[in-house]
Amino acid sequence: LYVGVAAPGRGPKVLFLRAAIALMAAAQAAWEAAGGEKAGPNPADPYMTVVAYFNALRELGSARRIVEDEIGARLQRYSLRKRIGETDCPFADRTIAVDPVELTSRVGTASVAEARRRMALGFHKKERVDVALATNMISVGLDIVRLGLMIVSGQPKTASEYIQATSRVGRDPDRPGLVVALHNVNKPRDRSHYERFSAWHESFYRGVEAASVTPFSPRALDRGLPAVAVALARLGVPELTPMRAAAHIGNHGGDIREIAEAVGARAQRHARGLADDFGDRVQDRVKSLADDWSALARDAGQDGVAFGYARAAGVAAPLLREIIDPDRETLTETQLRFRAPRSLRDVEPGALLGIKTPEGKDIQRGPK
Repeated sequence: LYVGVAAPGRGPKVLFLRAAIALMAAAQAAWEAAGGEKAGPNPADPYMTVVAYFNALRELGSARRIVEDEIGARLQRYSLRKRIGETDCPFADRTIAVDPVELTSRVGTASVAEARRRMALGFHKKERVDVALATNMISVGLDIVRLGLMIVSGQPKTASEYIQATSRVGRDPDRPGLVVALHNVNKPRDRSHYERFSAWHESFYRGVEAASVTPFSPRALDRGLPAVAVALARLGVPELTPMRAAAHIGNHGGDIREIAEAVGARAQRHARGLADDFGDRVQDRVKSLADDWSALARDAGQDGVAFGYARAAGVAAPLLREIIDPDRETLTETQLRFRAPRSLRDVEPGALLGIKTPEGKDIQRGPK
């Protein structure tokens, strides 16, 4: 469920403050009405953690101060807020952690992994998360079924980013997600989205921009080739399809060579005038990945550890790893080669920049 909020004369900070307090206090009331911790799986649990999405770190920093200084203090007495003549209040007092969790590029990988672990915990747990502040880092890869509430502060720059970010909540089909979009009426783009809110959300997939990705560019190969090679092997060779069949890669050398040749030929067709051995180099990379795959399967077998494609029941040593893997610090270089992203939208080719004068002449950089 998407809800749009805009108020003339109210800045984004005030909107965020009031929306966050109202949502968190109402969730607390629902939590208590359902029996609190004694209710077992409490139906209000998905809405007890607020995920706040921001378009820039500057905006997130302001919101962090609001959470630390104002939201916590006001929530402790918010049940007193009633309309004139109202006897029952839809809000309840609530005590939240002083420091919100942050999912941004300015915190370390270990901190992000720890934050994700805590966000998956139920609200009755001691390490629960009340507020999580995030940027577009969560657009892909944050798959926590429990989450059900998000505040979007300002309309994201692209429709695809908006869809991806808001899809992080409401992933449980039995517990729908609630997304509250806060629009700044002083920004033409925000105001336009607010005025056409219902119509745009009924067909927002129409507005998804074309993604610009250069196939077989160096960074695309680094990020995408391992996942592509494993997927082709698993889907193209029936014997390798089951989850635990990843351990049998050594028995299918001929099939892997055919896959490497197919990927290399596709790369060469795309090259069009680049190095004549470009396809051969891509083919060699696929074969190298297959060799490392076989080595990982062999090592796991010698150690008596269950080996499979991903973390699942009975699989202790997965082949594919997440880009932000919680065990990243302890993984070997061979294991890190098989990090598989969930999207290649952010892969772009490198660009060389030259500095010129207003007259169009190159600027010669002198010694430092």
